[in-house]
Amino acid sequence: MDSLVLIGRLVLATLLGGVLGMEREARNQAAGLRTHTLVALGSCCFTLSSVYTEWVLQPGKSPDGSETDISRIASQIVVGIGFLGAGVILREGGAVKGLTTAANLWVTAAVGLACGLGMYLAAGVTVGLALLSLVVLRPVARALTPQPGRHGHRKQEEEDGAPANGEEPRPK
Repeated sequence: MDSLVLIGRLVLATLLGGVLGMEREARNQAAGLRTHTLVALGSCCFTLSSVYTEWVLQPGKSPDGSETDISRIASQIVVGIGFLGAGVILREGGAVKGLTTAANLWVTAAVGLACGLGMYLAAGVTVGLALLSLVVLRPVARALTPQPGRHGHRKQEEEDGAPANGEEPRPK
């Protein structure tokens, strides 16, 4: 594989992962710009390593009896990102927080994987559709479930000015 192609795929995965991370960062989520950038970059690097392994083990160049399956590393990326995503899901009282960020990390890994395989159009369209769902569908989700505390709604404060959930108010 040409060095410039390899570098280009890594850079594209990093940039596209960063685009998805910026939206999460703007929403002050735990997994933001840097996390999404690293997930896409790591996924791309694993994918390139997987693809490169097949190239290294070409017939006549590989040790006798050795074989490679480039799908093995990709499947492990999906499992690993599931574990990472589970780490950003939190339960606060009766509410579950972080599901969208976990799903966004999973999509970011797919974008990195697609960049590693050279599927640039799929990676770009995936980022566009993910941003569409994150930004454009937010008001739709708020309209469908207008409860305080869901989809970024602020919880209503009680008459004395304390937060409705009984926590200490934020300093002003």
